Amino acid sequence: MRFSRTLALLERQWYLLRGSPTRVVPLFGFVVIDIVLWGFITRYLDMTAGGVDFVTSLLGAVVFWDYCVRVLHGVTMTFFEDVWSRNFLNIFASPLTLVEYLGGQVLSSLFTSAIGLLAMVVIATLLFGWSIGAYGLMAVPFVLVLFLFGVAMGVVGAAIILRFGPAAEWFVWPIPALIAPFGGVYYPVSTLPGWMHPIARALPVSYVFEGLRAIAAGQAFAPGSLAMGAGLAALYVVAACWTFARVYQHAVRTGLIARYSAETIT
Repeated sequence: MRFSRTLALLERQWYLLRGSPTRVVPLFGFVVIDIVLWGFITRYLDMTAGGVDFVTSLLGAVVFWDYCVRVLHGVTMTFFEDVWSRNFLNIFASPLTLVEYLGGQVLSSLFTSAIGLLAMVVIATLLFGWSIGAYGLMAVPFVLVLFLFGVAMGVVGAAIILRFGPAAEWFVWPIPALIAPFGGVYYPVSTLPGWMHPIARALPVSYVFEGLRAIAAGQAFAPGSLAMGAGLAALYVVAACWTFARVYQHAVRTGLIARYSAETIT
């Protein structure tokens, strides 16, 4: 593996962003809308329900979850750029390896999601008085776990598109909406029905947001639960990369990769 090739993919993404403002605005535009909307909701809840700091707990959950979703989008959008431009075959006709390609997607996602996170933190702080400092140094491992899980979701999303074609992108966008209810993003896992608890405990995000709520409420937080979430996130990244590699091998072996088109869905 040559790291310079991975950096070349990041450089390519930089040139795409620099040359197209329409690609830059979505990096922070939609997250700003989310933060403003949820910020006023949390402010209203603070006014009508005393005893709970909704700005720290609920708005904080929105910021961290949106960051995880931005990571997913950062990985998949890098893949989509090659699909939409019909450049996918050219990429793999080069000496670039699969590991280098996935590494480039992760680096691109790290760059673009950081922009979104910065925008969310600034807006939430200036308009609603939210502070990421309320979580202390624990914010760092929380963000790391969410980044790893976002990468895993993004790589799986790319594998879905590679296997079923560009029209299958509609299978990818709903992934965060399907995971959020089980992950206890906006409410404690204890509020879920019993049959959903095993699914929640299998998701790294549940440990992150349970920890965030505990810190926001001034309660004790068990570092072991976060370690469990980190271990699950790392496991999902490995499983996602393995899935992508298997799908890629299938596409090459069956000739699907040569027939890649916007109409391919089966």
